[in-house]
Amino acid sequence: MNKTLLIERRGAVLHLSLNRPDKRNAMDLDMRDELAAAIQAIRDDRSIHAVLLSGQGGAFCAGGDLRGISSAGLDTEGWRTRMQETHRWLRDLLTLDRPVVAAVEGVAYGAGFSLALAADFVVAAPSARFCMSFGKVGVVPDLGALYTLPRIVGVHKARELMLSAREIDAREAENLGIAYEIQPAEHLLERAHLLAERLAGSSPATASLIKRGLDMSLSSSLDSMLDFEAAAQAIAFSTDYYRIAVGRFIEKKPALFQWPAREVRMIAKPQADYQREGAQHG
Repeated sequence: MNKTLLIERRGAVLHLSLNRPDKRNAMDLDMRDELAAAIQAIRDDRSIHAVLLSGQGGAFCAGGDLRGISSAGLDTEGWRTRMQETHRWLRDLLTLDRPVVAAVEGVAYGAGFSLALAADFVVAAPSARFCMSFGKVGVVPDLGALYTLPRIVGVHKARELMLSAREIDAREAENLGIAYEIQPAEHLLERAHLLAERLAGSSPATASLIKRGLDMSLSSSLDSMLDFEAAAQAIAFSTDYYRIAVGRFIEKKPALFQWPAREVRMIAKPQADYQREGAQHG
C-alpha cells in the first residue's frame, strides 16, 4: 500500500497526489519509488488517457526532503547513481505520450517546481509559490529543470530564476507561461480535473504525436521537422478518431473534442497591487 502517494482513477484520468502533508509533500525515497512505480504503470496502461498531479494539505511539493538527503551518507559516485535512478522515472514522465496537468497550491520549491514543469498544463491557486531554491543550499537544479525551465521561459529568465533562487508568485508564473491559469483554491482540483478530462477525450494518437514533435523541435532542423510532420499527419489521418471527428463536423454535430473556455474568477489582488495602482492613478 502506498504511503506517500494517493492514486485515484476517474474515467480515463489518473490522479496522483503527493501525500506527506506534514512535510509539505517533500520528496523522500519512498515517494520517489512510488512515483516511479505509478508512472511505469501509467505507461503500461493504454486505458489511461491523461494524468493529474497535485499535493495534499495545501502544498504541492516543498522539494527534496533535506533531512533524509543530509543523512544519506553517500559519496560523489553514490549521489550520481541516485540521481540516475531518479532520472529513469523522470524521463518516463517527461516523455509520457499522454497529457499531464498539475494543480499547484502553496509551495512548489526545488524539485517540486521541477515536477510541476514536467506537466503540460499547470493550474495554480493564488497561494502558489514557485522557487528554484536549489542554490539556497548550494546544489544544482535537478529533476529535469535544466531542460524544462529554459524551454518554457527562455534561457535568460531561467538563468535569473536559478541563480537568484528567488520566489515567484502565481501571477508571475502565469505571465512567464509556467502556469496556464490561476484558480481559487476551492475550485483548483475541479478545474484541473476538467482540463485533464477534456484532454483525455482528445485523439490519443494526436496528443502523442504533438508531444513527441515538440520535444524534437528545438534540437531538430527544418527538414527533420517537416519529415516528422508528414509522417505524423499520415498516422493521424489513418485513425478512427479522425474519421469520426470529421464525420461529426460534416453532419454538423458537436465536436468530438472541445476545450473549455478560460474561466475568469474574481481573485483578490495582494494589497501591494492595489497600493501600486493607486499611486499610478493618483
